Amino acid sequence: MGPIYDGLIHFLISPEDLVPALALALLAGLRGAGYGRRAAFTLAVAWLVGSFFGLTATATSGGAILSSFWFLLLGGLVIADAKLTLSAMTVLAALLGIVHGYLNGTGMGQSASAVVALLGLTSGVFVLIVLPAAFVVQLGAQWARIAVRVAGSWIAASGLLMLGWSFRGS
Repeated sequence: MGPIYDGLIHFLISPEDLVPALALALLAGLRGAGYGRRAAFTLAVAWLVGSFFGLTATATSGGAILSSFWFLLLGGLVIADAKLTLSAMTVLAALLGIVHGYLNGTGMGQSASAVVALLGLTSGVFVLIVLPAAFVVQLGAQWARIAVRVAGSWIAASGLLMLGWSFRGS
């Protein structure tokens, strides 16, 4: 369907990219609308910048351990309903975007279609963080916020499993 859709679909079928972005969206949504907006724009821009840097590099290894780290960190912050400042949320979104964008960029090679695919990928990142964050922001009931935190526990548990699998192969 074209490089834009290739980038979008790549993001949507890559749990190592999708789940940390979702966890960031849940965390930002728990903090409020301002946090959600800041996280959405920061993550998308940082992902695009990281991807452009990755296009100029060769493929790297260690992505599974990095992904495990992000699953554990962001899942743990959602579980704890961490009261991060807006600047801390911004830094967290920027780091996540740069790291995962770089890893995505290293696997794309240096072609014109890779740049177009990055635009599709970045669009997917933006939409994925905006929709769940907006959904969580409007949750008022305490039990609903607890359900979001339970989702964070599943994310952290998945990160623990990924970490174990990555060390098992060593």
